[in-house]
Amino acid sequence: MTITERIFYLIKARGLSQNAFSKSVGIAPSTISDWKTKNHTPSADKIMDICRVLEVTPESLLTGAGIDEAEVKETKVDYKGKQLLLEYEGLNDEDQKRLLAYAKKLGELTKLEDI
Repeated sequence: MTITERIFYLIKARGLSQNAFSKSVGIAPSTISDWKTKNHTPSADKIMDICRVLEVTPESLLTGAGIDEAEVKETKVDYKGKQLLLEYEGLNDEDQKRLLAYAKKLGELTKLEDI
C-alpha cells in the first residue's frame, strides 16, 4: 500500500470525510483530491499534521506498520457490535471522539489489570 492509499484508508477507518480531514490538517480539498486522482503524495512538511489528525505515527504512515496488516485483517461484527456501531453513528463528531477516547482508556485499564 502506498502512503496515499494508507491516508485514504485511515480517513475512511476514522469515519472522516475528506472535507473534515482537509480542514483538520489545513490542506486544500483540491490538494487531497490530487493525491487520489493524480497519484501525488503529500509534502513532507504536512506529514506530522496528517499523522496527528489520523492518530498514527509517522513510521506507521510511511512504512505501513500496523496499517497494512489492519486492512487485510478480516473483522466479523456480531449483533452487539452492530448495535454499538449504530449508536456511534447517531452521535455528533465531538461525542464520537469522546466515545473513542473512553474505549481506548478502557482497553488500557484492561491491559493493566491483566498484569
